[in-house]
This record gives sequence, C-alpha cells and structure tokens, in this order.
Amino acid sequence: MKKLIVSLLFSLLFSSLFVGCSSSGGNEEVKVAEVTRSIFYAPLYAAISNGYFEDEGIDINLTTTWGGDNTMTTLLSGGADIALVGAETSIYVYAQQADDPAINFAKLTATDGTFLVSREKMDNFEWDDLKGSTFLGQRRGGMPQMVGEHVLKLHGIDPHKDLNLIQNIDFGNIPSAFASGTGDFVQLFEPQATMFEREGIGHVVKSFGTESGTVPYTVFMAKQSYITKNEDTVERFTRALYRAQQWVQSQPVEEVAIAIEPFFEDTSLEIIEQVIDRYKSQGSYSPTPLLGEDAWNNLQDIMDNAGELPERVDYEQLVNTTIANRVLQ
Repeated sequence: MKKLIVSLLFSLLFSSLFVGCSSSGGNEEVKVAEVTRSIFYAPLYAAISNGYFEDEGIDINLTTTWGGDNTMTTLLSGGADIALVGAETSIYVYAQQADDPAINFAKLTATDGTFLVSREKMDNFEWDDLKGSTFLGQRRGGMPQMVGEHVLKLHGIDPHKDLNLIQNIDFGNIPSAFASGTGDFVQLFEPQATMFEREGIGHVVKSFGTESGTVPYTVFMAKQSYITKNEDTVERFTRALYRAQQWVQSQPVEEVAIAIEPFFEDTSLEIIEQVIDRYKSQGSYSPTPLLGEDAWNNLQDIMDNAGELPERVDYEQLVNTTIANRVLQ
C-alpha cells in the first residue's frame, strides 16, 4: 500500500465485473472501482438493483479491482471516478504528498467485517485460547490485519509474540489455506465464515466488528479534483446511496437478500440472508453516509497501534462532510 504511487508507473490488469454500464437515456456514467465483491457492501448493490442511481440520473459502471493497491491505482490514474475502499488508503496516499489527494465523502460500512473462526468447535471460547496457536491473519498494512491486531492487543495478546502469526498468504487464498489445514484460527470475511460453519470446516467464535468499535472501514472516495469539478454528481451519488442505506436498515433480511442476489450468483440465497442478518445485527451497515470525526480518529488510533500510521491527518483534511450533510438535510 505504501508503494502506491510507484505502482502507478506500471500497467494495471483489471479483473473486472461490470454492472449497469449502459449510459442510454441521457444518464451520466460514473465509474466506480470496488476493492472486492462482498455482501458487506449490500447497500451499494441495493442502490443499483432498486434503481436509486438511475433516479438521480446516474448509470453506474462498477468494476471489481481486487485489493486496495489496485483500487487506489485505478482511482489515481483516472480509471475510476469513485473508489470503494478502506479509508486508510487515503492516508497512505496523502503521506506520499499527492498533488491530488483522495477525499473520503461517504461512509458505507461502520465496523470491521471480519470474524474469528476456529478449526475446532469451542463453546466457551476465551481470548487466551489463542496463545500458542497458529493464527492465519490478513496481510500487513490492510484494515483487516490492523483491526485484528488492535483487538488482540485489547485482550492482552501480543500477536507477534503470543502466537504463530501467518501473514504471507494473499487475501484471496486465505480461506482455501485454512480449509486445507493451515492454522488453528483464521480471520475471515463473509460469506466464507458462514460457509465454513455450514461445511464443518470452522466455527465462528468472535466478531472483530463488535470488538473494535465504530470505524470507517469502507468508504467512497474520489480525487479532490473530481469532487471540485463534479460536486453535483457526487451529491446525487451520495443521495442515492443514502436512500439505499435507509432501505437496508428498514427492510427484512429476505428482501435485502433478493435485491443483491444478482451480484452473488455463486452464493445461495440462504447464505446471503444469513450473512446480511449477521452484519445487520452488529451494525456493520452504516445508516448514513456521514463519516464522523470520532470514527476517523479511531481509524488512526488502530493504524497507529499496528505501527502502520505514516502520519496523523486532520479530519477536515481528508474528509468532506459538506456533501453528506446536504444529503441528510
């Protein structure tokens, strides 16, 4: 992540999924790069499925760019107008003294989205049970890893001394590594956690989201120049998002699952429902796009605690609240 600016010198091969690419009918096309495809981002997909962006005169061209580095490279090089990625990436870019920084303007998720999964069933799990175990964690410098280490330290565990921490496996290969026998515990996103439970491969024992508090885990950001030139577009985008956020909060799990099912063709509707229910119950879906200062400071505290904060950045420097506040009013 910290080599982000250097990576702009190289060509980027996209692993892409396009949704709503047509700009017929006079709507404005907005290119959005999402860091991964995840049920964690349900309000975005609901906004597309329910036609909320179209109601605002916007056609979404959605690309899955697989990873924070690729996503930010895509945004900064002009391959996307808006990026959906962890807010920490904007700090990394800012620390590189970027002339056109990435500005966070709308929050999508309000908690971490990972879960602690044990290989053996543990009805009375205690955090000290991790000591001496082999822990299959996330890659260094990303929000999952930083939140994971933050939570472990809150419970008196030094992740680099009290357990055998594995961090050299690519994000996409972590579930298969655990399924093949690597690790006693693993930090997983959904739907892998639920699928592993159903298949008897692992058992969810804790949620990192409930343990770490409110944090702008995944946000929409755009280059400062894009927001300046297209503020009306960004406001209409945020208005559609807010409408979807409120809809997800108010609707039954079954209705939300049906709305986003087309984005997850390889996942059963039953599993989608279970994952949405788990995320809704712990408050992972932000009810509004407004990114608060407390959450921003918590993010930087978590980064600092993990030794990954290049410099502390003032809230007003990288967070635009003007647009979200107008939408909320």
